[in-house]
Amino acid sequence: MNVSPDSAKTPLDEVIGRLSALHQKRIDLGLERMHRLLERLGHPERKLPPVIHIAGTNGKGSTLAYLRATLEASGLRVHAYTSPYLVRINECFRLGRLSGGVLVGDDELRAALEEVERVNAGEAATLFELKTAAAFLLFAQNPADIVLLEVGLGGRLDSTNVVDAPAASVITPVSMDHMEFLGDTLASIAGEKAAIIKRGVPVICAEQMPEAMAVIDAQARRMHAPLFAAGESWHVSVERGRLVYSDDRGLMDLPAPRLFGRHQFANAGLAIATLRALPTIKVNHAAFEAGIVGADWPARMQRLTSGELLSWGPQGSEIWLDGGHNADGGRVAAAALGDLEERVSRPLVIIAGMMANKDAHAFLANFAGLTRHIIAVPIPDTENAMPVDRLADAARSLGMRVEPAPGVEAALRALAHLAYELPPRILITGSLYLAGHVLAINGTPPA
Repeated sequence: MNVSPDSAKTPLDEVIGRLSALHQKRIDLGLERMHRLLERLGHPERKLPPVIHIAGTNGKGSTLAYLRATLEASGLRVHAYTSPYLVRINECFRLGRLSGGVLVGDDELRAALEEVERVNAGEAATLFELKTAAAFLLFAQNPADIVLLEVGLGGRLDSTNVVDAPAASVITPVSMDHMEFLGDTLASIAGEKAAIIKRGVPVICAEQMPEAMAVIDAQARRMHAPLFAAGESWHVSVERGRLVYSDDRGLMDLPAPRLFGRHQFANAGLAIATLRALPTIKVNHAAFEAGIVGADWPARMQRLTSGELLSWGPQGSEIWLDGGHNADGGRVAAAALGDLEERVSRPLVIIAGMMANKDAHAFLANFAGLTRHIIAVPIPDTENAMPVDRLADAARSLGMRVEPAPGVEAALRALAHLAYELPPRILITGSLYLAGHVLAINGTPPA
């Protein structure tokens, strides 16, 4: 679990500690406990502004960031619920304001969590269920124009899947991840994600593997839900470094996303398609432009340009941070690194730490053609982190030269003592938990 960089317990930390102790499992998918909680709270999920519900394996957070930035550029107040957080739990709850959304304050969040704790009356519930109920409570209590709701895990039995009539259901790319909960085939995982589709509610879908697309299409037909699929109803491409979006309403020529990586063009396109599929939301060209270049989503191919880490590594080196942790996440990060290499060639070093339930071999294989230098590190203060020797074995099986290090700081300091013709490009990757730790020790937590 994420850990605050502050060692002293705050009143908010204390209530989180109590809530975390209510269930012996960190993940226990199901909706019965959520329905019980929400009934006792007076059903805040029924008192929300229109909801855009977002599921998928990769790209959910980035797509949500484009949606939020574009809607806010249109002058709308946007609530947003995301997970997991990187440094502070407050990051999960963004409250809409006319001047732009703000992370919920400690006092307001603690009050909502304590109200959920009170009505739960000590019964078993996961922390994710309890904080999702708190999100609904906060969003019902604070006026806004729209809610962006990110699925935590899967979809069918995820705690967010209690909203009966969202304005739209969005499905980002589906790939293999969390197989212990969602099934070991792409079709079964897609089925879990597609279960957020509600009767008659438009579905906006990213480009998918055929096996996943067949499942999503079948579920949309079953629910009589209009389907707007990438490559069919809408198209996005890169032309002369700009984003070109087209659908049956016309074509838009937009600037490139500020978020780095060619996959971000597809994520931005999905956000554009979502907003154009909703007739009640009016977004002009200027707002789309502002949203594409203004969206910010930490730890997704984020270059660290300030903070402690720059003083630890080789002088003049680039340090990038990406929370990718599955095969597809590794693929898009590797593609982004390939683009960087074409622009400015530098030696590449990967500092990796992963969770024990991830496929390290499949993740690291994406980087085998880019570097042979891997430094394996633990993820501090995190249950079920992958042992360093197991991660190192996965790298060695790919023919990579791998060294263990006790942490990110030690890894960077070791690199600083090596001789490079050019300062290296360093990617710290493998886990959002590791990314959160890095942002904390770097002194640059999400604002």
